[in-house]
Amino acid sequence: MMSTSRPYSSRPYLARALYQWLVDNDLTPYIVVDAEQPGVEVPRQFVQNGQIVLNLSPGAVRDLFMENEALGFSARFGGQPMRVMVPNSALVAIYARENGVGMVFGHEPVLADEEALKESGPGLTSVEVDDGSSGASRDDADAKEEKKTPPKRKPSLRVIK
Repeated sequence: MMSTSRPYSSRPYLARALYQWLVDNDLTPYIVVDAEQPGVEVPRQFVQNGQIVLNLSPGAVRDLFMENEALGFSARFGGQPMRVMVPNSALVAIYARENGVGMVFGHEPVLADEEALKESGPGLTSVEVDDGSSGASRDDADAKEEKKTPPKRKPSLRVIK
């Protein structure tokens, strides 16, 4: 059963996990931020093409927090202390400076709430499976299965509304 509170994006959970993995492996975590999003507080003099890259290594920031709504920290830019705030919707990527390993975040689908699910009526349907007990020999069932099997394709994920 879904809770009645607003479901959270997967982005902050993935960002926290990747950050921890990068630090645990002695890599330097960098984030890319869309500085044009509302609520973003970054040093504007370092924004290029609407984005800024920030070093989140423990030695570069103080008081780092990564919550479900935003991440933030204190750091010095050009010798001047500043408090940085990045709403999770503005987080474009997190990666290792040393090798580029990380994740780029795309646009996430909006999760439906319980009432919307009731209105649209998604559901499961049963699919009949031939278990081979229809009297045909096992070889016949295997031959039929080979004919029915579609050619293998690359797996993909579809969002169904």
